[in-house]
Amino acid sequence: MQRPAWLHVKRLLCLMGRRPDLLCGAIALSCALFVALRFTCSRAKDVIMPAKPPMHFFPTESPVVDLFLGQIDYAEHLRQDSEITLFFLYAPWCAQSIAARKEIEHVANKLADQVLFVAVNCWWHHGKCRKQKSFFYFPVINLYHRSFGPIEYKGPLTAGYIEKFIRRVMSPVLYIPSVEKLKDFLSSLEPGVLGFFEFNASPQPPGYLTFFRSALHSLQKDYIDTIRYGVITCQTLAKEISLSSPGSIYLHRNLNSSLVYPIHEINFTAANICKWALDNRETLLHWIRPHGGKSLLLNNELKKGPALFMFIPFNPLAEEQPLLDEIMELALKYNSCTQSPYTKDLEQEDLDSASLLTLKPFPCCNTVVLPQWHLLSRVHNVCELCVNQSRGVSPRAVTAPNCNFVDIAAALDSFYLKEQFFLNFMSSVRACSDFLSSYSPYFFYTACCQTVSRGLMASTSSQDNASFVLSSQGKVPNKKLSHIVPHIEEKEHVTSSYHLNNDTITGLRCRTNKTLNMYLLDSNLSWMYAERLGASSQEKMFAAIIDLKEEIHYIIDQSQPLIRPTLEVFIQNFSKVYSPLRRHLASEPALSTLGHHLITEVTTTTFHRVVLDSRKDVLLLFYTTWCGFCATLNHIFIRLTQLLATDSLIVARINIAQNDLPWEFMVDRVPTILFFPQNRKENSVKYPEDEQITVPNLLRFILKYATLPSTAADVPASCPMHYLQYKEDHVSYLEREIHRLRAEIDVLHEAQDRLAKHISEAKKDAQNLKVQKQRLEQHNKALEDHKEQLQALNEQKTREVGTMADKIKELVAASESLLAENALLKFLVVSLEAKNKAKVESEMRDNLEDGSGSIPDGTETSEESSELTTTDGSVTLDYSKDNRTD
Repeated sequence: MQRPAWLHVKRLLCLMGRRPDLLCGAIALSCALFVALRFTCSRAKDVIMPAKPPMHFFPTESPVVDLFLGQIDYAEHLRQDSEITLFFLYAPWCAQSIAARKEIEHVANKLADQVLFVAVNCWWHHGKCRKQKSFFYFPVINLYHRSFGPIEYKGPLTAGYIEKFIRRVMSPVLYIPSVEKLKDFLSSLEPGVLGFFEFNASPQPPGYLTFFRSALHSLQKDYIDTIRYGVITCQTLAKEISLSSPGSIYLHRNLNSSLVYPIHEINFTAANICKWALDNRETLLHWIRPHGGKSLLLNNELKKGPALFMFIPFNPLAEEQPLLDEIMELALKYNSCTQSPYTKDLEQEDLDSASLLTLKPFPCCNTVVLPQWHLLSRVHNVCELCVNQSRGVSPRAVTAPNCNFVDIAAALDSFYLKEQFFLNFMSSVRACSDFLSSYSPYFFYTACCQTVSRGLMASTSSQDNASFVLSSQGKVPNKKLSHIVPHIEEKEHVTSSYHLNNDTITGLRCRTNKTLNMYLLDSNLSWMYAERLGASSQEKMFAAIIDLKEEIHYIIDQSQPLIRPTLEVFIQNFSKVYSPLRRHLASEPALSTLGHHLITEVTTTTFHRVVLDSRKDVLLLFYTTWCGFCATLNHIFIRLTQLLATDSLIVARINIAQNDLPWEFMVDRVPTILFFPQNRKENSVKYPEDEQITVPNLLRFILKYATLPSTAADVPASCPMHYLQYKEDHVSYLEREIHRLRAEIDVLHEAQDRLAKHISEAKKDAQNLKVQKQRLEQHNKALEDHKEQLQALNEQKTREVGTMADKIKELVAASESLLAENALLKFLVVSLEAKNKAKVESEMRDNLEDGSGSIPDGTETSEESSELTTTDGSVTLDYSKDNRTD
């Protein structure tokens, strides 16, 4: 076995020696095979190789302690020695973590001497942070104030906002030493909570630590609309806000009554104080900071009603914000429903110190415009409702106006529920009545109504009706009241005799049904929303009003600076019944008109100029970029444009996803085709939805409603040169199309006749099938009856067979017992016969020995035996008969 193998190897070597090329090829093939195996093995080794250890996320010279191996336990150990600690929990692959790394490092370079910055890699699977904590997003920023925490920061990942939040955690409570500081504190945009503690008795008065922890709780609950906490140590200064006893807490509110923490009703704990402040705080302006382009935060706020969005460049670290102060003053005036703007001799006080001064009691008044007396008239009944709270109301400890918006709303509801006589009221004299509010026994309101003409038709309010006064309570009207207060929405028709305050923005929230919610957005972070709303200013200051229910929005005049007077005019124009503001329509930028396009692209700005041109017929396609079927129609409209090359017809399209149109031109589905005939634009026609969009169908549709151009005219000047070939065969092509359509109609008529014949034959066949069906049903019914009879007979035979089977079983059992008895009897007979035979033989021997009487004896014996046998046989027969009988 080994010798032949050696011979083969020797022969192969000899062959390779004679053929060097074969030897080189074998060597090259072996090397290639070796390299392939080596590469494959190395790849397999890399797949199962453990992951490489993580690297430093922050530079080594950075003040941030980078625990890139996820040592969360060591981070907790470091936190014990620092008063303020920031944990930056990141994932090395996270883009937001990478973007926030530079911001965190920038803040750490400024506050490293006061705050400990620790970064922990919470993605390394061998680290303890990954094993102990589970995060759904990165990065996570947590702050600790001594033993309190974590306080998670969820704001913008910019250095300014992060630094401001850290400084708030470092100093959650501000010290108020003077009246000027108190005024600045109360005039701030954010709600304020003040605590009065005396530090003279002890270095840490009772309740101060609880108040301090409550400030940290507020930062932990809400990072956007935070609450400012301040401490007053001077008793004289505390009396300015009605705080007399140490340990009391005051919540400042600009519009509603300020509150004092009810120590005897609620436990004095940090969580309770924070909850009490958050539940009762008053926020006039809401900061909105969406996380991204798909945030639902704006949608949730827009559902609450019309909203005024103001985009301003906000610097969180700036000490003064002049524009923000103006907006705050505007919001305060707009929401000041406790002061009637029409009250005589009422001086306008400084808003910053309004809460510190004692205001004289005054009623809460609101002007209401009731429905028109008649549909044909142009007069309204104007009523002034004034809420009086002097009945049964004791003075409050906190000085504040004696009414609020809730009281006015209750009076309005009660007035509409109770007072029905003023609905059809017609008089130029004021009629006043007092009503008790159904919402509270301590409140009542006075309603004074009078008919006011809007200036269009004043005949109904003539002097003839001056003496006609109605009052539901039958009281005599007060003739001393010589003027009325019309609604703010009717101010353009008010005569000079009416007393109006120049500050028309004050209390406008409660004097109109178009109540606005005000929101602030940082234009440095959310300018993309302003651009989508229509902003074009380079200074990044913009304002817009959005009404989600009406699906409209208005933008401010961007040629004017965004200051308080401009905003006031913008809000007043929106609040009017017939608002002069025009709905803003979003539009794509105008396309360049270089060259000639077969299909005209229409935008919002060019819609009226192109589509509503009375000299031309326009076929308009509504489409969107996300509509896949719309893209397949391009070649159809291109072919249609080539066939109908004329100046009198324009084929256009508009992208309704990027261009807003007036309501009368909007559609509810895409693609939609509308035809606007010339000189009859109001008679626009919609292409049938159930008809297939093809070139012949579109031609029929256009020829049916369009004004056909003259074919004898010269080529239009706007027609391109490469379309001149369509001039000669344009009419012939249409004629061929008409002849082809007529031929198709004839073929369809013939097919219709053949189809009618087939239908008649089918009806006959259907009638025959119906008759056959009835016969089959009758036969089937007869078969069913026969089947039932056979089933009954089968059941009867089955019962009989069962009975016979039972009887056969009984006979078999009886026969078996008889066979056993017969066998026993046969055995007895055989034994008896054997005995008789032996006895006879013995007697015969005895007789033979005696020599006499042998034969007679034998005969007798045989007779006896026969008798015995016969007797036994009879007995046997009798016994067997008895057995059968049994």
